[in-house]
Amino acid sequence: MKRILIASFDMEVGGVERSLISLLNNFDYEHHEIDLMLYRHTGDFLNLIPPQTNVLEESKAYKTFRMSIREIVQSGNIRIGFARLLAKYRASLIQSPEIGYRQMQFMWKYTMPFLPKHTKTYDVAISYLWPHYFVAEKVRATTKIAWIHTDFSTVDIDVKMDLRIWKAYDSIIAVSEECKNAFIRKFPSLEAKVEVVENITSPDIVTALSEAEGEHAMAKEKRFKIVTVARLSHAKGIDRAIKALALLKKQGYENIAWFVVGYGGDEAELQDLIVENNLEESFFLLGKRTNPYPIMKAADLYVQPSRYEGKAVTVGEAQILAKPVLITNYPTAQSQVRDRLDGVICEQSIEGIAQGIADLYNDPQWRTELIRNCEQTDYQNSHELEKLYKLI
Repeated sequence: MKRILIASFDMEVGGVERSLISLLNNFDYEHHEIDLMLYRHTGDFLNLIPPQTNVLEESKAYKTFRMSIREIVQSGNIRIGFARLLAKYRASLIQSPEIGYRQMQFMWKYTMPFLPKHTKTYDVAISYLWPHYFVAEKVRATTKIAWIHTDFSTVDIDVKMDLRIWKAYDSIIAVSEECKNAFIRKFPSLEAKVEVVENITSPDIVTALSEAEGEHAMAKEKRFKIVTVARLSHAKGIDRAIKALALLKKQGYENIAWFVVGYGGDEAELQDLIVENNLEESFFLLGKRTNPYPIMKAADLYVQPSRYEGKAVTVGEAQILAKPVLITNYPTAQSQVRDRLDGVICEQSIEGIAQGIADLYNDPQWRTELIRNCEQTDYQNSHELEKLYKLI
């Protein structure tokens, strides 16, 4: 029996967390004993963790990574609060549109001296979400594995600082071949360590959940329904979706309604953009949903307007539900769909998104072909776990 630790931040609703749930649900528990270390026990996906997984007790120190500096100080973790303040200051000295990545790096670097070591020893320790400091420096394990969910060609990080942490790992897992290649371009010296293990998809679970609540009320919407499931952040391109719909309206496409399932820090800004473009009756932010699948099932078209992705879990889930899919041409797009066969890749712009939607809207036969191709494709890939088992 192999003793395995998997570490991640929390179980809030998101693609990485959804992929972790799929991984845990498909794991071989007969030969593996799994401890799950969550830095904070929050999130609607907590109750989806399978009972065979042993969720470790929450740590007061690691819990601070999901707290504001004020909350940290009020909780009595003065030194950690000071380290976070220093990290914020250091990051502010760097001019970068992706300053959050730098701040995260500094946050871990300056906080590490004040964080406790993990007491147990494992055969394998897996760090499931970047940055990977905890497993690298605070866990004893024979084998250490880190996961890549991000297209590293799109993120601005301190390469030298990160390289020191990556060197602590025996293997690095990327969720797609394109993710792997982007990572190697940034860290060429680590090429020999990188393997591809795709996100595990569970068609039976997705299909069952899509029917769990019966027919969703959105199914009664008479307009052409677009659905997106994504975090409300710059990376996911929801601002471009709003502008693309505004452009379509100007071109005479009045019979379209767009529904976005998700939450995030950009919500207020996006609501303002919806009002600014007079789309209050056409573009809807539905908020967080533990089960987005009935809404996805009711869609006429699923659109992923992202600026970049590692590999969007929701795209695969839309395909499982046999939805026509349109995604932007982010660097890893080719790993998501077979262009014009089980999905469409459009130009990476507002105009490209609008044109892609218009083309599919105007061609019902094409949408039918995409649906049929999805229905004829087996998206079950639990065999991907065999690659992981070989590493552990």
